[in-house]
Amino acid sequence: MDLAELIGLRPVPCGGLLVALTRRCPMSCAHCSTGSSMTASEEPDPQQLLNFVGSFGVEDRPEVVMLTGGEPLLLPELAARVAGLAQAKGSRVALLSGMFFARGGRVPDRIMRTITALDHFSASLDVHHEREVPRADVLRALGAVLDAGIPASIHLTGTGRGGGTGTGTGSGTGTGTGPGPGAGTDIDDPYLADVVADVRRVFGARMPMLVNEVRPLGRAAGLVRPTPPGPDDSLAAPCALAAWPVVAFDGTVAACCNQWTVDRRPVPPHLRLGHLAEDDWPTVRERSLGSPVLRMLRAVGPRRLHARYETAPAPAGYCRSCHALADRPGVLEGAARDAGGRVGELLDRLTTAQQRAAGPAALVRRMGCARYAHLVEPPSGEERVPANEPRLTQASSTAEARSSR
Repeated sequence: MDLAELIGLRPVPCGGLLVALTRRCPMSCAHCSTGSSMTASEEPDPQQLLNFVGSFGVEDRPEVVMLTGGEPLLLPELAARVAGLAQAKGSRVALLSGMFFARGGRVPDRIMRTITALDHFSASLDVHHEREVPRADVLRALGAVLDAGIPASIHLTGTGRGGGTGTGTGSGTGTGTGPGPGAGTDIDDPYLADVVADVRRVFGARMPMLVNEVRPLGRAAGLVRPTPPGPDDSLAAPCALAAWPVVAFDGTVAACCNQWTVDRRPVPPHLRLGHLAEDDWPTVRERSLGSPVLRMLRAVGPRRLHARYETAPAPAGYCRSCHALADRPGVLEGAARDAGGRVGELLDRLTTAQQRAAGPAALVRRMGCARYAHLVEPPSGEERVPANEPRLTQASSTAEARSSR
């Protein structure tokens, strides 16, 4: 599974499941959106998580399960069990790591056994990570991953010190804020230009990259300017972040991967899909696909909902205007009226088809760092590695699977 395919599934309702396996992380990056550390003990109950993944059906499952964190490779055995259960039902599994283990450029055997079971492996790289694990070590470790036959990519984040007018405010696969004009701080970031050139020199076209900007979330709240309010309220701005359910650190299942939603308690009712202790995948999937307000969020975005159904102005900010829907019954009633039943199903399908037809780079231009959006896809003329290409290293049936933070 390559990065372009992974990003291409991002607008598909319930096409993926994000799992925050643990908030713990051995690194202490200043820009961490999750506020992770080794003293952060939050993580879903392991048996509840296994039961939830075990409830997948061969015909009723996410296309991809993405294990995230914190650092998911702190729990390789649990991740392996989750992966085995998901893959047995036909899901693929991806994992995004901060590469804490890569000092010296070597991948420990315990970690490599996990990686060789993945359908896709991603490494998080930025100036803060490089202070703890040198870039050269990360690239050497990624070379070993490619040599093992595992598709890999880099999730690259800028420094927030560039200039320009970039667009997008979120991650294609993980947390972030909604679409619309971004702070633009990374469009001319020399750090990004340097890393992209370095990766291309080492790997050529074999290492796609998803490039994002630093967002004012978690420990990064004071590092960069607040995210601008987003697109004009008269324009539709579909929210792809409301497509994949997210298992949060406490076992709550949310409809949105924005970190504010993942951490906020209680989760706004229209964004809460259930809990691992009480609900299975078919129930969560039905709630996500059947919710009129989620259909409308995926189709036109929260600010357009306010403009259509509410006379009072929407709160500043794309994601804040979504959270505020819980206190706007008129908006919820309007969404239920216009997006219920077959009409709402058709709206969801058409919106998804339109975004998928535009391609993964178009999504990243809207949600990430526009200047580097093309890096998620192979350069023109390059062939993708077939999804069923034999691996050089055979994975054990219990090895851990792919994920994304």
